[in-house]
Amino acid sequence: MQRKNVIVGQSGGPTAVINASLYGVVYEALNREDTLGTVYGMINGIEGFLHDQIMDMKPLEQSGELELIKTTPGSYLGSCRYKLPEDLNDPVYPELFEKFAAKNIGYFFYIGGNDSMDTVSKLSRYAETIESDIRFIGIPKTIDNDLVLTDHTPGFGSAAKYVASTVREIAVDASVYDNKKSVTIVEIMGRHAGWLTAASVLARKFDGDNPVLIYLPEVAFDPDAFIEKVKASLEHTPNLVVCISEGINDGNGTFVCELASDVGVDTFGHKMLTGSGKYLENLVKDRIGVKVRSIELNVCQRCSSSMLSKTDQKEAIASGAYGVKCAVEGATGKMIAFHRSQLASGDYCIDYVMEDVNLICNQEKTVPLEWISKDGSDIKDDFIRYAAPLILGEVTVPTEEGLPKFAYRK
Repeated sequence: MQRKNVIVGQSGGPTAVINASLYGVVYEALNREDTLGTVYGMINGIEGFLHDQIMDMKPLEQSGELELIKTTPGSYLGSCRYKLPEDLNDPVYPELFEKFAAKNIGYFFYIGGNDSMDTVSKLSRYAETIESDIRFIGIPKTIDNDLVLTDHTPGFGSAAKYVASTVREIAVDASVYDNKKSVTIVEIMGRHAGWLTAASVLARKFDGDNPVLIYLPEVAFDPDAFIEKVKASLEHTPNLVVCISEGINDGNGTFVCELASDVGVDTFGHKMLTGSGKYLENLVKDRIGVKVRSIELNVCQRCSSSMLSKTDQKEAIASGAYGVKCAVEGATGKMIAFHRSQLASGDYCIDYVMEDVNLICNQEKTVPLEWISKDGSDIKDDFIRYAAPLILGEVTVPTEEGLPKFAYRK
């Protein structure tokens, strides 16, 4: 019986460990030569595959480059933000499956977030309608940590570590001018879910330390209440650091950044948010009159490998490998999820399980309201206990002649 081939792709924004997930899939698949055939990589995701852009991953193992991508930031295979049609009768579906057949594909793995799981859902549902035996598995990825039915997602731990470390450095910088009042506003990614902004609480070293105020999109934002909170906080912390999610809003669908300018949309219809920090900077300047600046972490927080979390990398690799195992055993239309448990010793532990991708795509997991202070300006210790294990451990980057070597696809 002819062995079926494997294809894997990456989609959406990059993370510090999206390539670790790719490593997990490819390494596991290449080590099942008795069951699986050629392992292909999609260049620029499903969009690239539609244009026949694929590569054989086997030479990476032979050259040693496969090991290097575990610590390579960005998306080694390239990415896309291509949305498959809602209508499964669209001609793109038979076109895709004809291409799968031409390459003898039996296993499809897609590493990504919410929109990527939507792709896995559509392909698996279409496969069912035509009685195709191709198995479709989603491997989770997103710094936003907003996928449902999983404790957390690969990419979040490293991004959270970066945010906490960077905010700590910003707080130290602000503290040197302690003879004059100032406000520093740090804008962090997070449209509807404030997980990454909440991670800024990990920058604190003691009660009352910066960032003193933290605002997430889960709670309605009141500019007047914000100004009063800043005024009160400046009385005990003259060099105030405030962290906000880019998606803070009035609770009725209007983002704070929309108060200052028009907001465009991307290919998925999501509003492109920018400027919340700048809007609040101007508000503080006009209403309080102290020295104020805003800092937007922007893409820096997505895939910096300088503070890569060892826990995050380990779990990313394991999720990719487990996805291959599940597919070989017959699973399809699933996403690999993390279920947290606690050992008798009290140590953090994760179990890898399968969840129905149709119940995950187009859903959003937000920070529990009980983890946010009543007035919406701070984060409780519940979140710290949740996030602290995810940022642990340091990763040594492979070197050649003492210099880091990165394995970007050529």
